[in-house]
Amino acid sequence: QVSAYVKQILGISKAGHSGTLDPAVTGVLPVALGRSTKIAQLLLLAGKEYMTVMHVQKPVPEGRLHNTISQFVGTIIQLPPVKSAVKRQLRPRNVYYVDILEVDGQDVLFRVGCQAGTYIRKLCHDIGQKLGTGAHMAELRRTKAGPFDESSLATLHDLTDAWHYYKEDGDEKEIRKIIQPVENAVSHLPKVWVLDTSVDTLAHGAILHIPGISKVHSGIKPGDLTAVMSLKDELIGFGPARMNSAEMMSQEKGAAVKLDKVLMPPGIYAGVEK
Repeated sequence: QVSAYVKQILGISKAGHSGTLDPAVTGVLPVALGRSTKIAQLLLLAGKEYMTVMHVQKPVPEGRLHNTISQFVGTIIQLPPVKSAVKRQLRPRNVYYVDILEVDGQDVLFRVGCQAGTYIRKLCHDIGQKLGTGAHMAELRRTKAGPFDESSLATLHDLTDAWHYYKEDGDEKEIRKIIQPVENAVSHLPKVWVLDTSVDTLAHGAILHIPGISKVHSGIKPGDLTAVMSLKDELIGFGPARMNSAEMMSQEKGAAVKLDKVLMPPGIYAGVEK
């Protein structure tokens, strides 16, 4: 429904959000507009951070809480809840960190960073099983989704007001705070910058070959999802790297990145002399 509301407010035909939030859950839900809806799947697969209140059924010493919860950092195996949008089968999920922030009686407030598709409700249940007391998720808020966090949150009401100011008075200040450049959505990805003469070919869907590369981030490995940028830091598209960073800069030929998604329209760099 959020995407439908955004389309209605802005009077556009295309908008899509990355993942969903249950009705009782609040927090970060990036919404992509127009051509940028091609990044929705990218954000859906990006890591998430949550703040949750877990209620344990019986009092537990704080030291035992810390020790037990720390055992859930790393790769865990989850069975999705009965009421879930995916097939119920055991699947591994990575938990990057769990920080206990406050313990108030039988309520435990903690922050968790995790792989996309991790069920926090199930995590709380499994922690309760490990404690031997039973536990359930009482509250949940998503605080990060990929590169986006609560610092850039806006409500639908904020969007309505900002769009009104822009339409009525031509004031772009507030709407620019809410509608961000698509480049922000790939700020967490390694990048390859290409020569101006290569941009239009890539915008037509070509594979990026080494002669078109200007510079690269270090540490790229084959298979890494990589953003391909113009020298003006405009996002052209993204896809898996075919070789590592050192090979991209040392070899004279070869396919470097295959663009799965192209966001830059063809023609913007047409006619650039080679």
